[in-house]
Amino acid sequence: MTDFLAKAPTLDANWRAVVLFGRNVASYKFALAKTLLGFSNRADDRVPLEELALPFARHLCEHLTLVDKQTTSRSSKFLDACRAFNRGELPQDELVGTTARLGFTNVIDAFHVVGSGPVPICFFEDERKGSRGAGAIRLTDHFRRLAASMQGGSLADEVEARWRLVEMAWQLELPRAGIAVQADAAQDLLFVEQDRRVRRTSLTRVRGALNGYQRGCCFYCRADTPLAATDVDHFFPWTLKERGAMPDADCVWNLVLACQHCNRGEGGKSAGVPSPRLIARLHERNNWLVDSHHPLRETILLQTGADADARASFLRARQRIALDALVHEWEPAGVSAGG
Repeated sequence: MTDFLAKAPTLDANWRAVVLFGRNVASYKFALAKTLLGFSNRADDRVPLEELALPFARHLCEHLTLVDKQTTSRSSKFLDACRAFNRGELPQDELVGTTARLGFTNVIDAFHVVGSGPVPICFFEDERKGSRGAGAIRLTDHFRRLAASMQGGSLADEVEARWRLVEMAWQLELPRAGIAVQADAAQDLLFVEQDRRVRRTSLTRVRGALNGYQRGCCFYCRADTPLAATDVDHFFPWTLKERGAMPDADCVWNLVLACQHCNRGEGGKSAGVPSPRLIARLHERNNWLVDSHHPLRETILLQTGADADARASFLRARQRIALDALVHEWEPAGVSAGG
């Protein structure tokens, strides 16, 4: 299990560990996460499976229209029902019934599991056992507090971004194809180029894909920052690419999210070279992307090195290039020594 959660075992870190670090064999966990977030204002903590079923199935139906592959299994009666609903061959009430019977078979049990066991904080309790009908789940106080927090506003975007990356990795067979995810910071877009005609396939937004790995904070000063207020920043400045000194400065390994003050305010980074302390933080973040499995894992491995030592050496080399060209080192006033 990654040290992402061990370093800061907060409510949002527990949730993000569930969404970002699972070894996904189906997209049901993402659908359930989005469904739960949709119940954040619900008065009653108890949610019968019949009520959970429709939004859960709807999320999967929407994604099936984008990417038909939503599991690594060869077949799924539940997903076949969702496809039939999309084709207009299955009425909504039958979709709900099928979802309540088949859709939650494994995902409720597995939702909180990351690596070899569950995360310390659970966001719902399973009340299916011993019930006469399909049962229910019960939202916990932890979930209520998380949803009401400043971080709660970014979580749906993060789930959607992670879902898009995983389903596209399955569709394009990215690990076997050896295709790296590329970034267009100006367009806030992650994409892949699939063939010799340089045809772009859009994946998701840079902000949603990276925000969770920074715990919703500015990469530099660590201030809580709403997702919409962040800038996609080149850690080693973009000017290095303009000068021809760092052609790969626009790659995922070099992109972080920053508050506007750190990125372009008075005393901000501008064309400064981040301090060794911040470089260590980038190394840690990139290792978390590797821990998150495909497709960002393969991208970071291709771009920076196959193991942690190689990735650290890669960043030291980029630091030397940056200091030779730009000279001045930078870090925000009052930056903490911690992660």
